Amino acid sequence: MEVLVERSANVASTADGRFFLRVADTCVPVLGDDVLRLAGERPGRPWEAMDSGVPRSSADPAKLESFVAGIRASDRVKSSVKEKSADELLAHYGLAQGANLSKLGVLLLGTTPDRRALGTAPLVQAIKYDAVGQKINKWVWDDAALSPVELVDAVWRELPDFRESYEVAEGLYRRQVPAYDEKVVRELLVNALVHRPYTQRGDIFLNLHPERLEVVNPGRLPLGVTPRNILHASRRRNEGLARVFHDLGLMEREGSGFDLMYDRLLSQGRPAPVPEEGPDSVKVTISKRILKPEVMRLITTADERYQLAQRERIALGVLAQTEGMTGQGLAAALEIPEGDGLKSWIGRLVDLGVVGVSGRTSGMKYFVTPALLRGAALDQKTTLSRIPPHRLRALILEDLSRYPGSSTPEIQRRIGTESAPKSIKRALDVLVEAGQVRFRGERRWRRYAIAEGALKDIQSTGDGSGS
Repeated sequence: MEVLVERSANVASTADGRFFLRVADTCVPVLGDDVLRLAGERPGRPWEAMDSGVPRSSADPAKLESFVAGIRASDRVKSSVKEKSADELLAHYGLAQGANLSKLGVLLLGTTPDRRALGTAPLVQAIKYDAVGQKINKWVWDDAALSPVELVDAVWRELPDFRESYEVAEGLYRRQVPAYDEKVVRELLVNALVHRPYTQRGDIFLNLHPERLEVVNPGRLPLGVTPRNILHASRRRNEGLARVFHDLGLMEREGSGFDLMYDRLLSQGRPAPVPEEGPDSVKVTISKRILKPEVMRLITTADERYQLAQRERIALGVLAQTEGMTGQGLAAALEIPEGDGLKSWIGRLVDLGVVGVSGRTSGMKYFVTPALLRGAALDQKTTLSRIPPHRLRALILEDLSRYPGSSTPEIQRRIGTESAPKSIKRALDVLVEAGQVRFRGERRWRRYAIAEGALKDIQSTGDGSGS
């Protein structure tokens, strides 16, 4: 039995006047200014469905013809929809009501004057900066001549920076790599156009820096979506516009756009996209440079061998760019709760031997297996991040013999910042329990030194043949 609960068309409160919002499996209260924000995002009548007062006959013929052709050629649309006439398609997608176009219809199919009269048609500015932050070039699409669908192609086609590429070394060969992945840039543009609030004025900015691209969109994230859960949360601010973009094949299904960006960027050895929410805008930053070209080969090899799922490629990409991560750190990077949620992302990778595990409970650490790293030439540098516990304790004893009365941060700084503070603290606790190290003070004032008996053993070892 399936029970379908339709989304409410407007905002409703409980009997005592409180408002709640469902985020995943939890109901959270909506308080303060967010109540007004909720009312703005969920009006009784959506902005898209409002009557524009523009007759159907005033639709731009070229835009209408292109829209109908795109729907009929799409593999995401049912045959029964493709058989509809142009007028029937307008009603089917909420682009017209009766004799007039809706505001969504004007946004997508209206003439330039009618679209400009809406007041909130998207305007795009692309600004290029040099290494010291000075503006050196600018491109503007601010005449409302293009619909949101046409803007995506226009921005990608007309910005010369998106044509750039550079070479990366792959063993004896060199590989030509685009500065920006086309699918990632298009997904960023689609997200900015589809999810912006069309009741609020403001331009979309593309800030092109030497090492990164920033896409700044007016309006905040929808209620329930934050930079920390954006990889998994799914909220459509403009249902009708998102439906048109999806059926035309311009965006992924609901909630999978950021998954695609994470997958492609991490699989190319680039950092994951960085979303940030400001007081009245949202910024997403992607890197232009590939940090580790070898990661491309590693993920390609693993994917060809084991046919990895998208979330497995994302998790492997995160681990491949580090020397290993604790379960807590990996869960934070993937924006998921630690525990069973993490298992669904990397459980099969561990079973296949692609990812190794060391330690237990809170000290459990995940890393790409050495055999896979050697195959991808990612084993060139050895660090202290996965040093065996007995070696770490030996290093600590050696350090304290030279610098008695040291704090944990001081020890970490000298023996290597790659070792996590928790790992050093655990090693110190073991040495204290074994009677090899003593301490004085508590908490942040705690200082460590070698116990007298252990110090004599170290000195006698140093007077001999050495080790």
